[in-house]
This record gives sequence, structure tokens and C-alpha cells, in this order.
Amino acid sequence: MHGLGNDFVVIDAVTHNIRVHRKMIQQIADRHEGIGCDQILIIQPPSKPDIDFDYRIFNSNGAEVQQCGNGARCIARFIRDRKLSGKKTFRLKTINRIISVSANKDGSLSVDMGHPSFDAQSIPFETNHERDSHIIESTHGEVEISLVSMGNPHAVIFTDNVLEAPVLSLGEELERHARFPEKVNVGFVEVIDRHNIKLRVFERDVGETNACGSGACAAAAAAIRKSLINQDVAVHLQGGKLHVSWKGEGYPLIMSGPAVTSFHGRIIV
Repeated sequence: MHGLGNDFVVIDAVTHNIRVHRKMIQQIADRHEGIGCDQILIIQPPSKPDIDFDYRIFNSNGAEVQQCGNGARCIARFIRDRKLSGKKTFRLKTINRIISVSANKDGSLSVDMGHPSFDAQSIPFETNHERDSHIIESTHGEVEISLVSMGNPHAVIFTDNVLEAPVLSLGEELERHARFPEKVNVGFVEVIDRHNIKLRVFERDVGETNACGSGACAAAAAAIRKSLINQDVAVHLQGGKLHVSWKGEGYPLIMSGPAVTSFHGRIIV
């Protein structure tokens, strides 16, 4: 499946008894000798009575991560297409939070991503000060970043031209910067107008992807917090467009966009 070109292998562990391990994930995700994907998503029976499904996310290197907005929409599409639930809105439990996903009349899906956090400890980011933005040293000189956690860590950089931004070199450097002990996703944002932003994301343990749902949410939240854009914004990524709505502190952030099934298959392990 894919959300704006951010592609996934979705594994059904609800109707099948499946166990995954790191080597298996790496083999499946390999684009030359496996199926190939940015991440592997596993849907499981609920571990709590107040949720509908558990939802696990693994990067292509086998590391489990906390959040993926594009993945959440794909999981929701998978649930509806496979008739695993008849609900229009269902609750998914990730490693560290519970999110709600709803189907819209136009075929898109909306994800309640929860509350953005701008606390450096939630990233985590090593600093002695809590502020709206931080300066970090790099081989490109001093870089100003905004920290946003959407359940996973993001460093947001505002730039005048996202197409010319050093996404690969600076993204990789900041992803592994010593001040991010658990690494970080790095987003490069260009504000077009009050209703539109452009975004490229260097994802942690993956590299640059065509789209990043949680990255779109982090970028929009950072821009709204700085009063650079309105509370409803279109985020233009290389793979397409997402819509993000956030009313500000104390309110959940809602992300809407498509989810597409590319093909079904069986894996013999």
C-alpha cells in the first residue's frame, strides 16, 4: 500500500498467526531482493478493551518506531477493505499513543494524530533551555530548528526554497546529530502562503521519502505556532498533497489524505 508514494507492506496478524523478527523485516523491505518498502505495518488484535486494533510500525532496517501518519491511513483502508471492522471511526494503538482514524465521503481518510508536543524532552533533544526554536551546529553552519513530537520526533527547518534545500546531506547529518540521542526525522519547509506549504522530509533510518504524514503534521504545527500560516493548511509533498488542521495548544491535530492498495500477495517464510 502507499500514501502519496510513501510505501508499506501491510501484514494481517488479526486473521493470521504471524510472528515477525528483524531479519524477516529487512528481507521483506529490501527493494532488490524482497518486496521493497519504506516501512512494514502490522495490524494486530487489540491489547486493550477500549481500542479496536494494535498497530506496529517497523522501518526497513528492522527498528520499531512510534508513529506514521501515512501508515495509519493505509491501515485504516486495509481494515475497511478487508472488513475487519464495520465502524466508520476506529481507534489504533501504537507503541506510545492511541490515534483515531475516520473514513470520509470522498474516499480520503482523516487521522486524529493527538496533541503536538514542543517539549525538547519528548524528542529527546539535549538542551538546557526550552524555547520555540533552537540553534544547532552542523557542517552547513548554524541551523535553526523547531522541535515537534507527534508521537515520533521531528526537527523542522524553514527554508526559502525547499527544492534547493540540502535535504540529503543536512538531513542525514541532523538525523544522527549527537544532540538527538534517539535520532530524529528532519523536515524542510517552505511557506508558500497562509494556506499552503511545501515539505521534504529525511526520515529517521529511512532517508528521504515521497511523503511523510507525521512530518506534514509536525511542519504544519510548527508553522501554525509561529503564526506563519492559518489553522487549516495544504501540505505539498513530492508524492502529493495532505491537509492538516490544528486549532492550537490544547487541541488535537487532524491530518487527511489518501491511501491506496497496490497489490495483495502471500509471503512464504
